[in-house]
Amino acid sequence: MHLKLALSQAISCEIAIGELARRSGFQPSAIRYYESIGLLPPPARLAGRRRYDETALQQLSVIAAGRHAGLALEEIRELLRADERGRVSKRLQELAREKLPEVEAMIVRAQIVRRWLEEAANCACPSLEECPLFDGEDPLKNRRA
Repeated sequence: MHLKLALSQAISCEIAIGELARRSGFQPSAIRYYESIGLLPPPARLAGRRRYDETALQQLSVIAAGRHAGLALEEIRELLRADERGRVSKRLQELAREKLPEVEAMIVRAQIVRRWLEEAANCACPSLEECPLFDGEDPLKNRRA
């Protein structure tokens, strides 16, 4: 009787893929994909079904934050590995320093695009041929944010 109770308690601590998906915001297919590429360790199985522990939820949280920050999956893998070695702060700082110039460039480009669209919204040209927004040059070249 005690073995049955202990076993049921152990099973209740494990999370099914559907529950993990609900709690993490990821689709089950994404969770399986992250397993297949090694971002998540292979889960335990019970009667052939995946069972995860709370660390999987934490790892998915790291994956989500990394994706939102624009990190590539390989960079997220490096971050997860650094965490295993207790060196996450250093690697996170390095990744952030590498990404900041990329983000700054995207911001500049977005400001240029916004300016071009503002000009286009006020365009009164009768044809595209007469419109300086389409003068054959890169429409974003030489425009300031």
